Amino acid sequence: MLNRLKQLLPVRWFGDKTPNLDALLGGLGKAWSDIYSLLNEVLSQTRIATATGIFLDIAAQDYFGPLLPRKAGEGDHSYSNRILQNLVAPRATRSGLSEVLLGLTGRNPVIFEPLNATDTGGYNISGGYCVAGGYGCASIPYQFFVTAYRPIDLPTSHLGGYGMGPGGYCAAPMFYASTWQLSGNVSDADIYAAIEAVIPTATVAWTKISN
Repeated sequence: MLNRLKQLLPVRWFGDKTPNLDALLGGLGKAWSDIYSLLNEVLSQTRIATATGIFLDIAAQDYFGPLLPRKAGEGDHSYSNRILQNLVAPRATRSGLSEVLLGLTGRNPVIFEPLNATDTGGYNISGGYCVAGGYGCASIPYQFFVTAYRPIDLPTSHLGGYGMGPGGYCAAPMFYASTWQLSGNVSDADIYAAIEAVIPTATVAWTKISN
């Protein structure tokens, strides 16, 4: 930056050695260089693909409110990808709900709509009364039932869950592992939040979470 500033000054004004001028221009150049670096940093933080740190959390709050927090120990790259995926995820449809739960847990949910003849079968429809899966009902509009399944997580090193092998309950070197200790674990709160973020406004999704 100092050399660039000196190039803008007429050569005849100064000699070969200009310590005072160099000090003055160097101070100005350092300030302008820092401002330029700051502007580049600001530019990168205005895009989710290049944002880092707290700026990613702020972007998630802007778009999703409290529904997409950063997971414990989650890095910027992983969190950025989750934000981008949620921005373009389909919403307000049955297929959108199924897709978001499949992406979150790795397992297809079971969705039952009491007003959907494909789900209920209907009386003398689709093979018979309740054949398709459950009893239909016209008195609960805008409501449906969801069975979401927790992901099948592998325990961390030297940890075996209760009733899971190898090893036994608190038997060294294996011992009991809580769900929060499992790498990449998805909590029930994450599943509820995903459903809430996808379903249409003013609808009710009666949800059961199962293993």
